[in-house]
Amino acid sequence: MIVAANFKTNHTRSSTAAYLEKVSRFVETEAKAQTVMVFPPATALTSGNEAVTVGAQNAWPAENGAFTGEIGTQQLDEFKIRTVLIGHSERRHILGESQELIARKFAFFKERNYRIVYCIGEPLEVREEGSEALMAYLADQCEGIDLNYPDLVLAYEPVWAIGTGRVPELREIELIHGALAQQTKAPLLYGGSVKVANAAQILALENVDGALIGSGALDADDFCEIIRIAEGLSK
Repeated sequence: MIVAANFKTNHTRSSTAAYLEKVSRFVETEAKAQTVMVFPPATALTSGNEAVTVGAQNAWPAENGAFTGEIGTQQLDEFKIRTVLIGHSERRHILGESQELIARKFAFFKERNYRIVYCIGEPLEVREEGSEALMAYLADQCEGIDLNYPDLVLAYEPVWAIGTGRVPELREIELIHGALAQQTKAPLLYGGSVKVANAAQILALENVDGALIGSGALDADDFCEIIRIAEGLSK
């Protein structure tokens, strides 16, 4: 399975280093079968290792240039980072990234053979319109995206569940992941209030190949416990 932690605007450079040391040691000794990723803030980017892949939460589609507040591949190359998160709902809905820009980012990093964790997910008002509207909304978020890209990881995160403690019914997650599995062979991650208490139920669902975790993974011990759960389900 793929177990990924998205720090968002949390942790410092020193706390990230301590976190990675603890998680790396755990994976090396307890969970070698799992693919573990950590996405720290840009100020804490560092090189990964054999146990833990470090990825970027965001990057501009350029090597470098006059893009204030952004980072490009030149900055990622310094840490040998080859994994990037694209399309997260907070960048779509809070920071205003359009599907056009998101697709341009995807094409740029695809051309350079990065592993792309691509996020899709619906707001509550769309979910309340029913399954047809929900799937149409997710399809729109895949416009311009190559779902057959070999280094794609697709993360489904219902916007209304992120950081709220609310989680869709397990059957709903399974149905949506099943529909997505018909459109891509990429690993499918679930995200949205995943935590130690519900990780086993979610990770055991059909077509759920792992989890992208926000606040539930900010504590290294909690993240290690979720990795342990994934390891147990993989046996």
